[in-house]
Amino acid sequence: MRVLISGQRGFSQFLKRFSRRGETEYAKVEMQVRNIVEQVKKQGDPALIGLTQKYDGWNVSPKTLRVSRVEFRAALKILTREEKKTLEFAAARIERFHALQDRRSWSFAEEDGTVLGQIVQPVDRVGIYVPGGKAAYPSSVLMNAIPARVAGVPYILMASPAPKGYVNPAVLVASQIAGVNAVFKVGGAQAIAAMAFGTKTIPRVDKIVGPGNIYVASAKRMVFGDVSIDSIAGPSEILIIGDQSADPAFLAADLISQAEHDEQAAAALICFSKSLGGKVQKEISRQLAPLPRRDIAERSLKDYGAILIVKNLSEAVKIVNALAPEHLELAVADPFRLLKKIENAGAIFLGHISPEAIGDYVAGPNHVLPTGGTARFSSPLGVYDFLKRSSLICLSPEGFKKLADPGMQLARMENLEAHLRAIAVRKKSIDSSRL
Repeated sequence: MRVLISGQRGFSQFLKRFSRRGETEYAKVEMQVRNIVEQVKKQGDPALIGLTQKYDGWNVSPKTLRVSRVEFRAALKILTREEKKTLEFAAARIERFHALQDRRSWSFAEEDGTVLGQIVQPVDRVGIYVPGGKAAYPSSVLMNAIPARVAGVPYILMASPAPKGYVNPAVLVASQIAGVNAVFKVGGAQAIAAMAFGTKTIPRVDKIVGPGNIYVASAKRMVFGDVSIDSIAGPSEILIIGDQSADPAFLAADLISQAEHDEQAAAALICFSKSLGGKVQKEISRQLAPLPRRDIAERSLKDYGAILIVKNLSEAVKIVNALAPEHLELAVADPFRLLKKIENAGAIFLGHISPEAIGDYVAGPNHVLPTGGTARFSSPLGVYDFLKRSSLICLSPEGFKKLADPGMQLARMENLEAHLRAIAVRKKSIDSSRL
């Protein structure tokens, strides 16, 4: 893992690379993904089945595309009691956190009797995508489905790839705990297209959420507008500020935990001395050795990892706010004091015993976070992502009189005569006491 010193060659280049990795990948897959999306949109189930057979390698039919009750019962038998309790424990914490997020309608009356407000309602159908090719992610099921259920979404369906027809039992049990109504064994761009446009087997949804590879992300980008999406998620990332109070073993462990996600994950430590940086380097070498996903983590750390030596906290904060990382750890003596200076980050972990890994699973806040610098304007997935808002406008006669002349003046300024007349005809009626 490279060490870069502020002001020296390569430092600023790394900061640019941190947020922009993966940008060129979309161009490589765009034509292939567009072809898949169009096939499913035009042909429905036949295209979906053919693509699933091609990419997941099993003889699927419309009937077997949906996970059956028998498969759910079998999955429940495979999991140990302790594993099931762990999923239930995580689900309870996630639900408790998201239940606090505001989802109320509101209105107010002005002195003249005009009523204004907003009606907040859940979307009708949500589709959740859960990766399932290289690994199983029951935590992603919980993090995506529970906020939708808390929001009151009536129907939640889930799509997850099933290589050779197999879906991880923990993923299936998690879907039941989280309140998913139906699970379909389909992945990739074809799953996104099916949820966006609907097929005979898979209903069309109003919103698609959940992480995925470059094919999934590209497909979500293409169907946006026909359906709502949560975000275009890029490779995962972590940025840590560590001072002399930090344990090098903790810092190394957190950098590696992020790097093992995939080869394009980014992990960087900002610290203030070469001494601490050197200790972290040694710990990384030691901790990587027995890791099952060592090759992935090593590639990630080599290509997108760094130990950044800066002059002071002010410079560290400036870097953080510029990069707007998905995950930010403040491994410093007084994290709450430093927190006041942080403007852009998806999730912030304070202190030496609040690792990002706990946030991925059981802390409670959502682990679906803005990546690639989008924390400058985006937020973690939450109940609010599954709600739609309608404005309420009920004018009293007095309220209309107050607004009519300014409204007509704006219509004149925009040269929209019909707008003006729509107001004027009512004004005339009110003035003549017919309303």
